Amino acid sequence: MSKNLPPDLRLVLDSLPQAVIVTDKNNAILYANMTAENVFRASSSYLLKHNMEKIVPFGSPVLGLVKQVMTKGAPVNEYQIDISSPRTGEGKIVDVYAAPLADNSPKAILVFRERSMADRIDRQLSHRSAARSVTGLAAMLAHEIKNPLSGIRGAAQLLESVVGKDDKELAQLITTETDRIVKIVDRMEVFSDESPVEHAPVNMHSILGHVRRIAENGFAQNIKIIEQYDPSLPDVSGSSDQLIQVFLNLIKNASEAMGDNPEARITLSSAYRSGIRLASPGSGERAALPLEFSVSDNGKGIPEEIRAHIFEPFVTTRINGSGLGLALVAKTIGRHGGIIECDSVEGQGTIFKILLPAWKNNKLKDNRTVGAAHV
Repeated sequence: MSKNLPPDLRLVLDSLPQAVIVTDKNNAILYANMTAENVFRASSSYLLKHNMEKIVPFGSPVLGLVKQVMTKGAPVNEYQIDISSPRTGEGKIVDVYAAPLADNSPKAILVFRERSMADRIDRQLSHRSAARSVTGLAAMLAHEIKNPLSGIRGAAQLLESVVGKDDKELAQLITTETDRIVKIVDRMEVFSDESPVEHAPVNMHSILGHVRRIAENGFAQNIKIIEQYDPSLPDVSGSSDQLIQVFLNLIKNASEAMGDNPEARITLSSAYRSGIRLASPGSGERAALPLEFSVSDNGKGIPEEIRAHIFEPFVTTRINGSGLGLALVAKTIGRHGGIIECDSVEGQGTIFKILLPAWKNNKLKDNRTVGAAHV
């Protein structure tokens, strides 16, 4: 059912599995498809008699989307919006895509994508605290394991000085493996660090350039690294040292995914993503994440069976990998107020996308944040 909507358009919208609502500039509902009836638990005839204020919670971010669309004339995304109500029930979380119905149209189309509990955890909670499950374990390991390891190493070194040649190799092996365990424990100790990030303006193009030079002179000597940057992007808010470590980890993973590919390449890119917002954990605020930085490769890709778990501790595709690198990356990005996402096709490559907030003192101009970032 609709108000003055072309029949062909209604037919297309009715076939979509997502809830679709068309409104005018005053949030009056002009059309609701069958999925929208299910999501909002109301018939289309009921919905068409009301506006959006009637079917979403008071003060919902949904109510501002139409105004944004009309003002900007461009699509806007909102993630993790709670539309729970006595009518819809509790725990109704959706992503919303809003856009003009057509060029210069006084109508807007809203597409609601319901999120399952697992999906919500995967995108918000898990990406912000993927390493939380090992925080207590890391603190325990540092105290309970490193001390006896020190004794084992000392004993092995003493044995090495008094045993014969054949047994000397075994003593050296004990020392080497003990050092390797200590390194793993040291890496896990980082997870127990809950000190706040000291935020400062960070030029991400300088960070990416620095990381590229390290890679080209080390682990990625034989790999072509391509840079595709938007030079107008502003500074992000964060820690230079921690962000360097994040991208070093991602680029190193990408280089190791190449195998013997003679056409191996890694692409570093940056872009402005208007309208992307995410709920901040522990508060009702919604932070804008307009700055996207990507690391993509044309390597082997990530096997489908572990793709959904790559940000969890101890998950790895490498024989000698610890499975802590990406978990630490996810935790670091979460502490910066951002999110990390991964798309991968086995045999075709992988792309990691990181969305970060801009430095709070950047000035706004022409509906977007601008600053002094350079390629």
